This record gives sequence, C-alpha cells and structure tokens, in this order.
Amino acid sequence: MAYSSRDNLDRVKNVGGTAYIPYRKNATGRAGGSALWKKMYHYFQLNRDDFMEHYHKRSNIEATNAAIKRKFGETLKSKNPTAQVNELLAKIVAYNLTVVIHEMYENGIESSFLQLKNSSKPSF
Repeated sequence: MAYSSRDNLDRVKNVGGTAYIPYRKNATGRAGGSALWKKMYHYFQLNRDDFMEHYHKRSNIEATNAAIKRKFGETLKSKNPTAQVNELLAKIVAYNLTVVIHEMYENGIESSFLQLKNSSKPSF
C-alpha cells in the first residue's frame, strides 16, 4: 500500500500497464487530478476479489525473487551487462530445475525428460 498514489498509477499507465495497488484505509475516491485514481478506487471497492487476484500475482513474483536470492545469493558476479543478464537467466533456470526436482520427489511425479536412446554416449 506504500505505493498507492495518483502519480504511481499514472506512471504505470504511461508505460502501458495497469497498477493493481491496494488502497490505504483512509483513501477516498476523489480524483484529485487523476481520473485513473477514481476509476481504480471504485474498481477496488466494487471488485475486491478480482482486484486482489491481480495484486497477488505481484506477491508471487516477489516470493520467487526472494527464493532465488536465498538460494543463489543477491549479487551478480558478472561485470558486463550482457553477461549479467545471462547470469540472472541461468539462476532462474537453475531455480526452476530445483523446484521441478523437489516436486518430483515430494509428489512422486515421474519425469519424462529427454533420454538418449540406444546409446550410453551422446552423439554430437
């Protein structure tokens, strides 16, 4: 709710998004120069479940980011921007693999990963 402001709603709209930020308890639907504030406030009040469903997508992303940081550290070692992107993507892939492996063992799921056929050595 700390991000709930008319300015933030307008900034998100200007880059093509829709901000689903819950309103503070003392917020009102007065436009105060932002028609978007009034529109989203009424949507928040009248469609709370749908609004919060959108908002909780953010909390899922935040939880995943926190889990990746806990598992692989908060910093990137690479200096080059392209290498930093690749390092971050590698962390995401590695995290997703750990989640898949955990679910396989936790829920007894059989994997159907690609397996080499009729050969003990890979052919290149």
